[in-house]
Amino acid sequence: MSDLIDILVPIEQEGTTGVVRNWFVSVGDQVAEGDPLVELETDKVAVEVPAPQSGILKEISLQSDAEAPPGALLGKLDTLAPEDAAQPVEAASEPVKTAAPMPSTPVDSQSGMEHRHSPAVRRILAEAGTSGDAIIGTGKNGRITKADALAFVKTLRSKPAPLAPTPAAHAPVSGTSTKVPHTPMRRSIASHMSQSLSTAPHVTAVFEADFSAIIKHRNAHKNALKQQGVNLTFTAYFLAAAVEAMKVAPQINSRWHDDFIEMFGDVNIGVGTALGDDGLIVPVVKKAQSLSLRGIAEQLQDLTARARDRKLKPQDTQGGTFTISNHGVSGSLVATPIIINQPQSAILGIGKLEKRVSVIEVDGHDTIQIRPKAFVSLSIDHRVIDGHQTNSWLTRFVEVIENWPAE
Repeated sequence: MSDLIDILVPIEQEGTTGVVRNWFVSVGDQVAEGDPLVELETDKVAVEVPAPQSGILKEISLQSDAEAPPGALLGKLDTLAPEDAAQPVEAASEPVKTAAPMPSTPVDSQSGMEHRHSPAVRRILAEAGTSGDAIIGTGKNGRITKADALAFVKTLRSKPAPLAPTPAAHAPVSGTSTKVPHTPMRRSIASHMSQSLSTAPHVTAVFEADFSAIIKHRNAHKNALKQQGVNLTFTAYFLAAAVEAMKVAPQINSRWHDDFIEMFGDVNIGVGTALGDDGLIVPVVKKAQSLSLRGIAEQLQDLTARARDRKLKPQDTQGGTFTISNHGVSGSLVATPIIINQPQSAILGIGKLEKRVSVIEVDGHDTIQIRPKAFVSLSIDHRVIDGHQTNSWLTRFVEVIENWPAE
């Protein structure tokens, strides 16, 4: 006996419409429970949808590049009873039905195995300037794994002969320009940013912070933590200081509704993480108010590493109540306004750290000193937050950074 069950787009995407990227199996393939069936890509993450039960893929409802809203039907699985599992797939008497023919995929000339690349594999091959057609995948159904791609690229780099150039991904339309098709992530970022600006009246306040104290503390502790596998970054201090600042201006950690303002007890801080030309993703450190500096550093290290390897899960980017954009790492002194990550009410910007000449009073006398400083800005939704709360929050944030205990 067997039953057809639906394969659905995960509901936990929180209203974000994804795009079908790759089917790892074809209609008629037998799969085990938990095997990856299809890869979906949203503006935030790429996620694999596993087989809910063992069975045979009977139907594909959404083909590659189709939009996939939460709860949408991806396909149907014919579940196998124990006595059916031992029978060959070809023995199925019911004809296979598909919504449309599967798109062609590159096939290895020796193994005949289809190449369906994950985002991590595509990135590795693109950076190496190769299509990877010669790779024989070791994953299920000949799928090329990240380890396969890395090993292949390593062998290419060890060869003295130069690689043949890869055909251009975007054909030039004139001598001076090219057309670069929008990725789903880029389209979603554009929509999200436009919606935020049209929804919230943005106002930005800018302060300056002296990093001398946190530099001293970090220098005293980073090597010991590194030996324990923890990378202590400046961003960890920013999150810890933001938690303290929420205590004097809790409105910053809130959300606008038409009839009320929702104030959050947990401080869930998203950290903007650049993915090169692919865009930006914002993994979230949950309940930062309950974490030590080390705990924050550990979570940041894990989230940012998985973000860059395209291994984040949907829940890793959900539930944020506040966001930090450390735009100074790419050389920016001030960015204003930094667009609020809706439906949040504020976003903190950290500018480039540089040595600046400062006038500092010592024993009643003005002195000129060189200090490591950066501009910090807070862009707020003026429907929710006024100038008083904005400046109170920034004042406390700077106080915490500048007066960090030495030990």
